[in-house]
Amino acid sequence: MTQDGAAILIENMTKDYGSVRAVDNLSLSVRPGEVFTFLGPNGAGKTTTIKVLSGLLRPTLGRALIMGHDIQKDPVAAKRLIGYIPDHPYLYEKLTGRDFVEFVSDLFGLDRAESAKRMEEYFALFDLSGSEDDLIENYSHGMRQKLVFCVSLIHDPSVLIVDEPMVGLDPQSARTLKNLLRRKSRETGMAVFLSTHTLSIAEEVADRIGIIHKGELIFIGSLEEMHAKLGQASGLEEMFLRLTGAPIEPQEDPAG
Repeated sequence: MTQDGAAILIENMTKDYGSVRAVDNLSLSVRPGEVFTFLGPNGAGKTTTIKVLSGLLRPTLGRALIMGHDIQKDPVAAKRLIGYIPDHPYLYEKLTGRDFVEFVSDLFGLDRAESAKRMEEYFALFDLSGSEDDLIENYSHGMRQKLVFCVSLIHDPSVLIVDEPMVGLDPQSARTLKNLLRRKSRETGMAVFLSTHTLSIAEEVADRIGIIHKGELIFIGSLEEMHAKLGQASGLEEMFLRLTGAPIEPQEDPAG
Protein backbone atom coordinates (compact mmCIF):
# COMPACT_ATOMS: atom_id res chain seq x y z
CA MET A 1 0.00 0.00 0.00
CA THR A 2 1.15 3.56 -0.67
CA GLN A 3 2.51 5.77 2.09
CA ASP A 4 -0.74 7.74 2.26
CA GLY A 5 -2.74 4.52 2.72
CA ALA A 6 -4.32 4.56 -0.73
CA ALA A 7 -5.34 1.34 -2.45
CA ILE A 8 -5.28 3.19 -5.79
CA LEU A 9 -3.03 6.16 -6.42
CA ILE A 10 -2.86 8.05 -9.71
CA GLU A 11 -0.15 10.71 -9.83
CA ASN A 12 0.06 13.39 -12.54
CA MET A 13 -1.11 10.94 -15.18
CA THR A 14 -1.36 12.13 -18.78
CA LYS A 15 -2.26 10.03 -21.79
CA ASP A 16 -1.89 11.24 -25.37
CA TYR A 17 -3.05 9.54 -28.55
CA GLY A 18 -0.87 11.32 -31.09
CA SER A 19 -1.86 14.98 -30.92
CA VAL A 20 -5.02 14.23 -28.89
CA ARG A 21 -4.76 14.49 -25.10
CA ALA A 22 -7.27 12.03 -23.64
CA VAL A 23 -6.30 12.51 -19.98
CA ASP A 24 -4.54 15.61 -18.69
CA ASN A 25 -2.44 15.55 -15.51
CA LEU A 26 -4.87 13.43 -13.49
CA SER A 27 -4.21 12.85 -9.80
CA LEU A 28 -6.52 11.04 -7.38
CA SER A 29 -6.55 8.30 -4.77
CA VAL A 30 -9.01 5.68 -3.56
CA ARG A 31 -8.84 4.29 -0.04
CA PRO A 32 -9.29 0.65 0.99
CA GLY A 33 -12.96 -0.05 1.64
CA GLU A 34 -14.10 2.88 -0.50
CA VAL A 35 -16.50 2.78 -3.44
CA PHE A 36 -15.34 5.49 -5.85
CA THR A 37 -17.44 6.27 -8.92
CA PHE A 38 -15.84 7.93 -11.93
CA LEU A 39 -18.24 9.96 -14.05
CA GLY A 40 -17.92 11.95 -17.24
CA PRO A 41 -19.48 12.57 -20.66
CA ASN A 42 -18.62 10.34 -23.61
CA GLY A 43 -14.98 10.82 -24.59
CA ALA A 44 -14.06 12.45 -21.29
CA GLY A 45 -11.20 10.02 -20.53
CA LYS A 46 -12.88 7.47 -18.25
CA THR A 47 -12.04 4.30 -20.17
CA THR A 48 -8.51 5.53 -20.92
CA THR A 49 -7.95 6.04 -17.19
CA ILE A 50 -9.26 2.56 -16.43
CA LYS A 51 -7.04 0.97 -19.08
CA VAL A 52 -3.98 2.67 -17.59
CA LEU A 53 -5.03 1.55 -14.09
CA SER A 54 -5.40 -2.05 -15.25
CA GLY A 55 -2.09 -2.05 -17.14
CA LEU A 56 -3.57 -2.23 -20.64
CA LEU A 57 -2.23 1.20 -21.62
CA ARG A 58 1.03 2.92 -20.79
CA PRO A 59 0.63 6.54 -19.66
CA THR A 60 2.46 9.26 -21.55
CA LEU A 61 3.41 10.86 -18.24
CA GLY A 62 2.81 10.07 -14.58
CA ARG A 63 2.06 6.76 -12.91
CA ALA A 64 -0.63 4.57 -11.35
CA LEU A 65 -0.10 2.48 -8.22
CA ILE A 66 -2.16 -0.47 -6.98
CA MET A 67 -1.57 -1.10 -3.25
CA GLY A 68 1.82 0.54 -3.66
CA HIS A 69 2.85 -1.39 -6.80
CA ASP A 70 3.51 0.63 -9.95
CA ILE A 71 1.33 -0.97 -12.64
CA GLN A 72 4.04 -0.36 -15.27
CA LYS A 73 7.17 -1.19 -13.26
CA ASP A 74 5.75 -4.11 -11.26
CA PRO A 75 2.80 -5.35 -13.35
CA VAL A 76 2.61 -8.93 -12.06
CA ALA A 77 2.41 -7.90 -8.40
CA ALA A 78 -0.10 -5.16 -9.18
CA LYS A 79 -2.35 -7.30 -11.39
CA ARG A 80 -2.52 -10.07 -8.79
CA LEU A 81 -4.40 -7.60 -6.59
CA ILE A 82 -6.87 -6.44 -9.26
CA GLY A 83 -10.25 -7.66 -10.38
CA TYR A 84 -11.05 -6.01 -13.72
CA ILE A 85 -14.38 -5.88 -15.52
CA PRO A 86 -14.15 -4.10 -18.90
CA ASP A 87 -17.13 -2.63 -20.70
CA HIS A 88 -16.78 -5.29 -23.45
CA PRO A 89 -15.31 -8.41 -21.80
CA TYR A 90 -13.83 -11.20 -23.89
CA LEU A 91 -14.84 -14.75 -23.01
CA TYR A 92 -13.61 -18.10 -24.33
CA GLU A 93 -16.88 -19.36 -25.79
CA LYS A 94 -15.76 -22.99 -26.21
CA LEU A 95 -15.15 -23.31 -22.47
CA THR A 96 -17.84 -24.08 -19.94
CA GLY A 97 -18.52 -21.68 -17.10
CA ARG A 98 -16.69 -24.03 -14.75
CA ASP A 99 -13.70 -24.29 -17.11
CA PHE A 100 -13.42 -20.53 -17.31
CA VAL A 101 -13.57 -20.08 -13.53
CA GLU A 102 -10.90 -22.76 -13.07
CA PHE A 103 -8.72 -21.17 -15.77
CA VAL A 104 -8.83 -17.76 -14.06
CA SER A 105 -8.38 -19.33 -10.62
CA ASP A 106 -5.25 -21.13 -11.85
CA LEU A 107 -3.84 -17.86 -13.18
CA PHE A 108 -4.10 -16.42 -9.68
CA GLY A 109 -2.75 -19.56 -8.00
CA LEU A 110 -6.00 -20.27 -6.18
CA ASP A 111 -6.48 -23.75 -4.72
CA ARG A 112 -9.01 -25.76 -6.75
CA ALA A 113 -11.10 -26.66 -3.70
CA GLU A 114 -11.31 -23.03 -2.63
CA SER A 115 -12.05 -22.02 -6.21
CA ALA A 116 -14.94 -24.50 -6.41
CA LYS A 117 -16.35 -23.24 -3.12
CA ARG A 118 -16.24 -19.62 -4.22
CA MET A 119 -17.68 -20.46 -7.63
CA GLU A 120 -20.64 -22.19 -6.00
CA GLU A 121 -21.25 -19.14 -3.79
CA TYR A 122 -21.03 -16.58 -6.60
CA PHE A 123 -23.01 -18.67 -9.08
CA ALA A 124 -25.80 -19.01 -6.51
CA LEU A 125 -25.67 -15.28 -5.78
CA PHE A 126 -25.97 -14.35 -9.46
CA ASP A 127 -28.54 -17.06 -10.27
CA LEU A 128 -26.13 -19.02 -12.47
CA SER A 129 -26.42 -22.31 -10.59
CA GLY A 130 -27.02 -25.17 -12.98
CA SER A 131 -25.16 -23.54 -15.86
CA GLU A 132 -21.64 -24.37 -14.64
CA ASP A 133 -21.13 -27.07 -17.27
CA ASP A 134 -22.83 -25.28 -20.16
CA LEU A 135 -20.64 -23.82 -22.90
CA ILE A 136 -20.25 -20.06 -22.63
CA GLU A 137 -21.37 -19.73 -26.26
CA ASN A 138 -24.82 -20.79 -25.04
CA TYR A 139 -24.94 -18.16 -22.27
CA SER A 140 -27.18 -15.13 -22.74
CA HIS A 141 -25.62 -11.66 -22.68
CA GLY A 142 -26.72 -11.17 -19.09
CA MET A 143 -25.33 -14.54 -18.03
CA ARG A 144 -21.98 -13.70 -19.61
CA GLN A 145 -21.87 -10.41 -17.73
CA LYS A 146 -22.61 -12.18 -14.44
CA LEU A 147 -19.93 -14.79 -15.19
CA VAL A 148 -17.40 -11.98 -15.64
CA PHE A 149 -18.28 -10.65 -12.20
CA CYS A 150 -17.85 -14.11 -10.71
CA VAL A 151 -14.37 -14.62 -12.17
CA SER A 152 -13.26 -11.06 -11.36
CA LEU A 153 -14.03 -11.67 -7.68
CA ILE A 154 -12.90 -15.29 -7.44
CA HIS A 155 -9.44 -14.39 -6.06
CA ASP A 156 -10.74 -11.84 -3.52
CA PRO A 157 -9.01 -8.83 -5.12
CA SER A 158 -7.89 -5.86 -3.05
CA VAL A 159 -8.98 -3.55 -5.87
CA LEU A 160 -11.96 -3.99 -8.20
CA ILE A 161 -11.95 -1.89 -11.39
CA VAL A 162 -15.27 -1.81 -13.21
CA ASP A 163 -16.23 -0.13 -16.49
CA GLU A 164 -20.01 0.19 -17.02
CA PRO A 165 -21.10 -2.67 -14.74
CA MET A 166 -24.85 -2.75 -15.37
CA VAL A 167 -24.86 -3.34 -19.13
CA GLY A 168 -26.99 -6.42 -19.84
CA LEU A 169 -28.05 -7.01 -16.23
CA ASP A 170 -31.71 -7.37 -15.27
CA PRO A 171 -32.96 -5.23 -12.34
CA GLN A 172 -32.59 -8.04 -9.79
CA SER A 173 -29.01 -8.81 -10.84
CA ALA A 174 -28.16 -5.09 -10.82
CA ARG A 175 -29.48 -4.84 -7.25
CA THR A 176 -27.49 -7.94 -6.26
CA LEU A 177 -24.35 -6.40 -7.70
CA LYS A 178 -24.80 -3.06 -5.94
CA ASN A 179 -25.37 -4.81 -2.62
CA LEU A 180 -22.33 -7.01 -3.22
CA LEU A 181 -20.04 -4.07 -3.97
CA ARG A 182 -21.11 -2.29 -0.80
CA ARG A 183 -20.75 -5.45 1.30
CA LYS A 184 -17.33 -6.41 -0.10
CA SER A 185 -15.96 -2.91 0.39
CA ARG A 186 -17.20 -2.72 3.99
CA GLU A 187 -16.38 -6.29 5.09
CA THR A 188 -13.12 -6.99 3.25
CA GLY A 189 -11.73 -3.51 2.62
CA MET A 190 -11.85 -3.97 -1.14
CA ALA A 191 -11.47 -0.67 -2.99
CA VAL A 192 -13.89 -0.23 -5.88
CA PHE A 193 -13.16 2.06 -8.85
CA LEU A 194 -16.37 2.17 -10.86
CA SER A 195 -16.91 4.07 -14.10
CA THR A 196 -20.51 4.47 -15.22
CA HIS A 197 -22.94 6.59 -17.19
CA THR A 198 -25.75 5.57 -14.86
CA LEU A 199 -25.87 8.40 -12.34
CA SER A 200 -28.35 6.62 -10.09
CA ILE A 201 -25.69 3.97 -9.39
CA ALA A 202 -23.31 6.67 -8.17
CA GLU A 203 -26.01 8.12 -5.94
CA GLU A 204 -26.69 4.70 -4.41
CA VAL A 205 -23.24 3.23 -3.87
CA ALA A 206 -20.55 5.92 -4.02
CA ASP A 207 -18.60 7.07 -1.00
CA ARG A 208 -16.93 9.64 -3.25
CA ILE A 209 -17.42 10.78 -6.82
CA GLY A 210 -14.89 11.99 -9.37
CA ILE A 211 -16.01 13.82 -12.51
CA ILE A 212 -13.72 14.04 -15.52
CA HIS A 213 -14.44 16.37 -18.43
CA LYS A 214 -12.28 16.79 -21.54
CA GLY A 215 -9.52 14.82 -19.83
CA GLU A 216 -9.41 16.95 -16.67
CA LEU A 217 -10.71 16.15 -13.21
CA ILE A 218 -13.23 18.90 -12.46
CA PHE A 219 -14.66 17.57 -9.19
CA ILE A 220 -13.81 15.02 -6.53
CA GLY A 221 -15.64 14.54 -3.27
CA SER A 222 -18.80 13.21 -1.67
CA LEU A 223 -22.33 13.88 -2.87
CA GLU A 224 -22.76 16.17 0.13
CA GLU A 225 -19.67 18.16 -0.87
CA MET A 226 -21.05 18.48 -4.38
CA HIS A 227 -24.31 19.85 -2.98
CA ALA A 228 -22.35 22.33 -0.86
CA LYS A 229 -20.35 23.48 -3.89
CA LEU A 230 -23.32 23.95 -6.21
CA GLY A 231 -25.82 25.35 -3.76
CA GLN A 232 -29.35 25.07 -5.07
CA ALA A 233 -28.74 22.24 -7.53
CA SER A 234 -30.93 19.25 -6.73
CA GLY A 235 -30.05 15.69 -7.77
CA LEU A 236 -26.79 14.29 -9.10
CA GLU A 237 -28.02 14.50 -12.69
CA GLU A 238 -28.54 18.26 -12.53
CA MET A 239 -25.28 18.82 -10.66
CA PHE A 240 -23.39 16.69 -13.19
CA LEU A 241 -24.86 18.70 -16.08
CA ARG A 242 -23.94 21.98 -14.37
CA LEU A 243 -20.36 20.90 -13.74
CA THR A 244 -19.84 19.69 -17.31
CA GLY A 245 -21.54 22.72 -18.86
CA ALA A 246 -24.27 20.71 -20.56
CA PRO A 247 -27.60 22.40 -21.26
CA ILE A 248 -30.28 21.58 -18.69
CA GLU A 249 -33.69 21.10 -20.21
CA PRO A 250 -36.72 21.70 -17.99
CA GLN A 251 -38.47 18.51 -16.99
CA GLU A 252 -41.95 17.95 -18.32
CA ASP A 253 -44.80 17.93 -15.87
CA PRO A 254 -46.04 14.31 -15.81
CA ALA A 255 -49.54 15.57 -15.04
CA GLY A 256 -49.52 17.48 -18.32
